[in-house]
Amino acid sequence: MNMGSLPHSKILHLVRHAQGNHNVAGENNHDALLSPEFFDSHLSSLGLHQANDLRNHVQASGLIERIELVITSPLTRAMQTTVGVFTDETKPDVKCPLILAIELCRERFGLHPCDKRRNISETRSLFPQIDFSLIESDEDNLWKDDVRENNEEVAARGLQFMDWVDTRPEKEIAVVTHNRFLEHTLNALTNDCDPLLKTQICKQFGNCELRSMVMVDKRRVQLK
Repeated sequence: MNMGSLPHSKILHLVRHAQGNHNVAGENNHDALLSPEFFDSHLSSLGLHQANDLRNHVQASGLIERIELVITSPLTRAMQTTVGVFTDETKPDVKCPLILAIELCRERFGLHPCDKRRNISETRSLFPQIDFSLIESDEDNLWKDDVRENNEEVAARGLQFMDWVDTRPEKEIAVVTHNRFLEHTLNALTNDCDPLLKTQICKQFGNCELRSMVMVDKRRVQLK
């Protein structure tokens, strides 16, 4: 059976953003993530290459022709990855799906300046390919400088995001998001899975890794 043909199912292509400058600094010293220097961190030079490599794969595999919608976190590193992978100004004949920015799939809120987004009035001009109409506030009212979202809160937000995705009419969707968001969302979604399958689904994403899954009846996911 074609997994994508199951009733009440969607194919999700989950992507962790490419390497950001904060990732490089954080690997050497985790406390660097507290530095204002990495506010809404950009991709590193390696991250830009990673996005280009994934774009080549998405085009060569024909995946770009099947994806009907791309959902992106409104943090700069995720949007740079999204535009780098799913658009191509050098190939006007290549189909570019609708891209929506959504607050629900952001990285964990709070404390780390790299996880605070820029005002939408600024990012809209930087990323004209992205639709920001579903983001209500120009300023980032979700990030707090003294409180960091806990694991349970991230998981609950992830499940809320998946419920929203389930309401979308599109059947094949790419989501460009963040490591901790993916980790806690997938762990919550696979509570009733076989332990071996859960381990496969929930293993940590590498930067710019794409992993395709089938979501069935809101709460069941399987590797594709």
